[in-house]
Amino acid sequence: MIFKLSNLSLSYYSIKTTPPAFLANSERLTTLTNIRTFSMKQIPVRQIKTSQDELASHGRFTIRRIEDIMKHAELVHNLHRHDFYFILCLHKGDGIHEIDFKEYKVSNNSIFILRPGQVHQLNLKPGCTGYLAEFDSGFYHPIDKSAAQRLRRSGNKNFCVLDQSRFKRLHDILAIMFEQYRDKEEGYQDATRSALDIFFIEYLRQSTHPNSIAKTAGSYSQERYEEFIELMEKNIATHKQVAQYTALMNLSAYQLNEITKTTVAKTASELINEHIILEAKRYLLATSNQVKDIADTLGYEDVSYFIRFFKKQTGDTPEIFRQHFK
Repeated sequence: MIFKLSNLSLSYYSIKTTPPAFLANSERLTTLTNIRTFSMKQIPVRQIKTSQDELASHGRFTIRRIEDIMKHAELVHNLHRHDFYFILCLHKGDGIHEIDFKEYKVSNNSIFILRPGQVHQLNLKPGCTGYLAEFDSGFYHPIDKSAAQRLRRSGNKNFCVLDQSRFKRLHDILAIMFEQYRDKEEGYQDATRSALDIFFIEYLRQSTHPNSIAKTAGSYSQERYEEFIELMEKNIATHKQVAQYTALMNLSAYQLNEITKTTVAKTASELINEHIILEAKRYLLATSNQVKDIADTLGYEDVSYFIRFFKKQTGDTPEIFRQHFK
């Protein structure tokens, strides 16, 4: 029995099992999230399904146990992106999780965090246990500066594996969130937000990963670096020059380059080019768009220039890159 996201334009799950056994449980259906498919120029976006009253009052939040989702089956999500934050906490795990074209081996005591806009595909083998939590910025968007920075830093640290004792701390926090969400007693949304505060504090304390921000970077450099990354994600189609970002951040080019070199040992220009290529790859692999349409979406009027730029950065033309993944 396989749960498979195979045709994003039609449905979120294609299930190889007896339909009545799945469809009879309406409560499980209401917890599934929808896929909203835009025009040909958009990557399929998965959204959290909640009631209109909950969306209007509190934003969107769900948390489910992995074993309840999988029901001893294999779970396959094909390439798509989210408009929400995604926390996958696996006490027992086996499979492959690819995030923005970086492949991670799923194992016991592993945690994945995705921020809105990232693309991923996921394959979990039967027997996985843990929690899947999803929320948008309407539900959890800290006003406190330190908490907001922790959320950004956590979103930039997509993956970590912890020892048993450290993992248990985070797993227990999610277990509390699950109980709050299941019981929906008075004030459960506020209790869940408080639990998220604690979760991200513990996640940044406990987790280590080779791609995390350098320990030598000061808090100011970290904060400005994360601000730069966030601005690129929002503006990359129209802002491709260092000067455009320094204007938004009220910095000089020298200051921004010092910040990026201190945190990730790269110049601001290198990071801009990397993000353009990342977004191009997202469209090449998650849509059937023609290269000229992708170039236009990314703000390139001259498709030939876009192809030359892509090949210079990756070694392949966009079409050859796409063919490698077919």
